[in-house]
This record gives sequence, C-alpha cells and structure tokens, in this order.
Amino acid sequence: MENNVDEERCRLYLITPPEIDPIKFSGALAEALNSGDVAALQLRLKNADDDAIRRAVAVLLPLCREKDVPLILNDRPDLAAECGCDGVHIGQHDASYAEARKALGADGIIGVTCHDSRHLAIEAAEQGAEYVAFGAFFPTATKDAKTDASIDILEWWSELMVVPAVAIGGITPENCTPLVRAGADFLAVVSAVWDHPEGPAAGVKAFNNAIADAG
Repeated sequence: MENNVDEERCRLYLITPPEIDPIKFSGALAEALNSGDVAALQLRLKNADDDAIRRAVAVLLPLCREKDVPLILNDRPDLAAECGCDGVHIGQHDASYAEARKALGADGIIGVTCHDSRHLAIEAAEQGAEYVAFGAFFPTATKDAKTDASIDILEWWSELMVVPAVAIGGITPENCTPLVRAGADFLAVVSAVWDHPEGPAAGVKAFNNAIADAG
C-alpha cells in the first residue's frame, strides 16, 4: 500500500464488520476517516452475495477515494476488479496470487494472509504481494483464528524484508505497543474501532495516539 504519511510509521488498517448496512455504515466510515490517519479499508463481508458486495463497494468507494484511502476487497479478485476496488486481500484457501494479479493488474494491491508462517510470508513476498498479514496476535471474537502468532515473527520480518507486514487479531490501543515496536507496518482492526464506546472517531484517534506513543 502506498504510504503517504511516513514510511517509517506504523499505520491503521481498518476492516469492516462482517455484516453491514452500507448506507448506515457510511456514516461511521466517514467519521473514522475524518478523525485521523487511516492507511486502508478492507471490505470483508461474510455470507454476503455478490450483489450485496457490489452495493457496498458502490457506497463506500467514493468515501475512500475522497480521503485517498485504498479500498481492498476480501477474498474476491474478480469482484474487486469488476467494482474498481484498489486491491484484494486473499487467504490461503482463496484465489491464488497469480489469479489475483491477473484480475487486478500490475497496479492492484494484493495482500496475503500468512497466519504464523514464515514460509508462506516469504513465498507471498517473492510472488510480489504488496503486504503480508500475520496473526492472530490476541484473542478475537471477529473470526475464528486458525493460528496464534508471536511477536517475534514481526521482529524477524522487519529485520529481513522490505515488504510491509500487517498485524491482525484482537488488537486494541491498549495492547498494540509491542506490535508497533516489533516492526508491524500496519495494525488491522475491526471491533476496537467500530465498537469503541465513544464511537469510531474516538477509536481511530486512540490508535493513532497509541502508535505515536509507541514510536
């Protein structure tokens, strides 16, 4: 992902809740994007049909474009290309990297879930992924985490590789400091922003403050 703030600074990578009403959610998204630095938004709708995903992209993409925030679709390179998304995030059981690159073209952002595997991460980086994602670092209720990742994988990756690393899984402003200091380039967050007791703007501000303090 293009980093237009500070190449050395960890940044916030927002992920949508698994079920949203795009019109209602657009208000929360605008609030979040207006309140601090956000590197990207991943649209991750589980159990949604293709038309529901298309409708969500149609509503949310203009908000992201207005703030120069890439919109990355989860799982579906074909729909990402069709809907004009900036990229796609693929898991190990989704489309292959080659399929994603063919769909998105040379300029599309492709991120790859690598769980806690150094091998998978190196493989993704060698293929050309724009980022690799490690996790889960903490317990999370958002999805069933298949693996537990340790902070040392971020330290190892940041020392050896230039491809950015996304940390995911139960991350909050209160527990993110070790991840930032270990070299995470992005913190992927769902509930800690959207379910923040004072609203998503407060959630984004809390993360930006925590990241700044950790640095």
